[in-house]
Amino acid sequence: MGAPTDLKYSNDHEWVRVEADQATVGVSDYAQGQLGGLVFIELPSVGDALIAGEAFGEVESVKSVSELIAPVSGEIVEVNTALEGAPETINNDPYGAGWIVKVALSEPAQLDELLDADAYEQHIS
Repeated sequence: MGAPTDLKYSNDHEWVRVEADQATVGVSDYAQGQLGGLVFIELPSVGDALIAGEAFGEVESVKSVSELIAPVSGEIVEVNTALEGAPETINNDPYGAGWIVKVALSEPAQLDELLDADAYEQHIS
C-alpha cells in the first residue's frame, strides 16, 4: 500500500488528514509494517494537548514498543477508543478505521512542515 496523496506525513511515520480546522492522526502503513502485529496501544484522552514533536502515546507490537509522536499541535477532540480492544486495526486499516486521534489544530502553519506523499515515499525508500 502506497502513501495516500490526500494526507501529510511526519518523519516519525504519522499521517495527518485535514478537514477544516481539524486533523485526524494515525500511523502510516510503512510504520505498522515495520512494527509488526500490534498487541497494545496507550491512548491519550479527549482534552489533552498535543504538542508537535512530543510523544502522545505508544504502540506495542510483538517486536517492540514505539512512541507515537505528534505531527501537529492542538487539543484532542476525539480518541479512537475502539483501538484499545483491537490495536491490530492499525495493521489492517492504517488509513481508515486505524486512525488514532482527532485534533483541533492550534497552529495550522505546522502542516506546511509535513511531507506530502511523494516526499514521504522518498523518505522511507
